[in-house]
Amino acid sequence: MATPTDENPNLLTVVARMTAKPGRERDLRSALEALVPITVQEDGCVNYDLHVAEDDPATFFFYENWESGAKLDAHLAADHLVDFASKLEDLLAGGSEGLVIQRLNRIK
Repeated sequence: MATPTDENPNLLTVVARMTAKPGRERDLRSALEALVPITVQEDGCVNYDLHVAEDDPATFFFYENWESGAKLDAHLAADHLVDFASKLEDLLAGGSEGLVIQRLNRIK
């Protein structure tokens, strides 16, 4: 099965991880699901896939690919992401520190 970086290994891959506060799992999931249709329309977004941990329904991941770091930075500054970021203290275990974003470059 092909991945986006099979066709373009220069894409910037992002994995974002976050865990909901106890009792806020549904709220976080809804907020994350609402980001998807907006984000996939953004310039430079190749894919923006939301996942939930198989063994922990409170932990969510985005697997994303972007045409460049600048396009990702524009996404992170977009109104819908700024609005979502304003809710992190209420939704995430660890507040805003509970969101871990890792930028990855494909090696092989």
